[in-house]
Amino acid sequence: MKYDVIVVGGGHAGCEAAHISAFMGKKTALVTANIQNIADMPCNPSIGGTAKGIIVREIDALGGLMGRVADRSHFQIKMLNNAKGPAVRSLRAQADKITYPKEMLKELEKTKNLTLVESMTEGIIVDNNKIMGITLENGDKLFCDALILTTGTYLKGNILIGAKNTPGGPHGEKRSNHLSDSLKAAGFTIQRLKTGTPPRIKASSIDFSKMKEELGDKELYTFSVDGIAQYKVDDQQKCYLLYTNAETHKIINENLDKSSMYGGYVTGIGPRYCPSIEDKIVRFSDKERHQLFLEPESLYYDEWYLQGFSTSMPEDVQERMVHSLSGLENAVITKWAYAIEYDAIDPLQLKPSLETKVVENLFTAGQINGTSGYEEAAAQGLIAGINAVNKLNKKEPIILKRDEAYTGVLIDDLVTKGTGEPYRMLTSRAEFRLILRHDNADLRLREIAFKNGSVTKQQYDKLIEKKNQIIELKELLAENKLKITKEVKEIFESAKKEVPKTTISYLNLLKRPEINLNFIKQFLELNYDIDILEQVEIEVKYEGYIKKAYKEAEKTRKLEEKIIPNDIDYSKVNNLASEARQKLEKIRPISIGQAARISGVNPVDISILAVYLKKEYGKNE
Repeated sequence: MKYDVIVVGGGHAGCEAAHISAFMGKKTALVTANIQNIADMPCNPSIGGTAKGIIVREIDALGGLMGRVADRSHFQIKMLNNAKGPAVRSLRAQADKITYPKEMLKELEKTKNLTLVESMTEGIIVDNNKIMGITLENGDKLFCDALILTTGTYLKGNILIGAKNTPGGPHGEKRSNHLSDSLKAAGFTIQRLKTGTPPRIKASSIDFSKMKEELGDKELYTFSVDGIAQYKVDDQQKCYLLYTNAETHKIINENLDKSSMYGGYVTGIGPRYCPSIEDKIVRFSDKERHQLFLEPESLYYDEWYLQGFSTSMPEDVQERMVHSLSGLENAVITKWAYAIEYDAIDPLQLKPSLETKVVENLFTAGQINGTSGYEEAAAQGLIAGINAVNKLNKKEPIILKRDEAYTGVLIDDLVTKGTGEPYRMLTSRAEFRLILRHDNADLRLREIAFKNGSVTKQQYDKLIEKKNQIIELKELLAENKLKITKEVKEIFESAKKEVPKTTISYLNLLKRPEINLNFIKQFLELNYDIDILEQVEIEVKYEGYIKKAYKEAEKTRKLEEKIIPNDIDYSKVNNLASEARQKLEKIRPISIGQAARISGVNPVDISILAVYLKKEYGKNE
């Protein structure tokens, strides 16, 4: 059987890649070992979080599924950092572990041009360094023009609980035994990584009265800019906050040698920013307690997820650890925590399009590239899917800049800096985070999506209407002025706000820190949707900071426009430091901007390279 595009793996990356490839008109196959595990959530069934929620909004703006599906399947949602500035605000929803995969499968099943194939993939077929297809477990072959690998943690996965090491994927599913060997034979560098998950607790055995309630927000939110909230704010499921204590820490410290990690049973490298509880205790020994959350996995069964308590301790130690926590003294553990290690490729072997440098028309996305998290995986899958189609259509790839999207930061970090541990997106990684906000993802990216064919004309028209309304509202605020009458003065004074000394435009009034559009509505009729009001308020109040950020971004853009030819021979660039030469040869950056971000390449090396390019290629005038 021949397809235009084959996607291997039905996780969050694979779902996005397969859907967008088919949506963009390519005959696509999604090959997964178990169709019932599509969009599975082996860790916490949450969508979004700090920075990650912005990625979900970007996925939606670019035509992806994650936001839409999350909006239909969560039972609690809140805006994180709502009391802080707009640059760090981000949605997080607790999705239902049963509903989310079902809704995602519905989306895939109704997608034209998409076929679901249930089989384990055991090898890639390569001819003259170009992808030709895949070999299935039963020996059958499927052929394609482009292949996207989104294998998650299934490549030679090992489940670790204490000294026990069991071959398998998440939930003990069958692992892929030979695909990573096939990749290695094709020339890929394979690395070993690790992640983990905490124990699950039977809800009826928990004393919630000893914990602090964590409620959803009282405002209606959606991840999808095209969506309508499908829940009632007062019907959201409660979650709970609790903490470790001195007894918990004592049990962990006394049993460190029994942990898979500290006992020497783990060969893979774990995530620095999502560590196991034993790693937290060791690394932050000065802290008396660590924050944990209890969150339901589904409304359809009686298991709760103990967020922040990932461990690879033996079962008997896990039980003591859990029982040391307030409210969990009599807890029944329904699933033991475990660590899982797996094979991944070195992401420095990727182009910014997520096509590999080793095999043409082979793309990779998700944990195989060294990332952690559903959102990071989904974003990569979407970009890989769009770019696979663009490659087959002989179009330029979509490469998002660091000032355009968190997704751009994520991919640039991977392909420029690489990673030796599971990579997690953080707001601190984005130097232009003030312009990469939750509220403006569609304004940043939907036009790019439309040009690449990943959203509909209707969605694009909606964007244009939104932009027009933003302009219209700003003009309305600028053209109308507030006269300071006795009645107006009384309204200001009763609200304990400084009274303007003279007539003032509403636009200038809004620039005051204590004034918002809700207050202005008392004097001026504003018939606009909440997202328009929010956007204008942010743009007006932070205008100076936003302009400064765009000015800095423009400087970076100029470096990105200085292209490095594919055929450059770095051995002929005299006076480069030896480390810089090695790194440039290995990564082969596409621009001076990317070259400047490579660890080990110094400003002097960049200056030497720029002079060489100007002399030899007439570039970068």
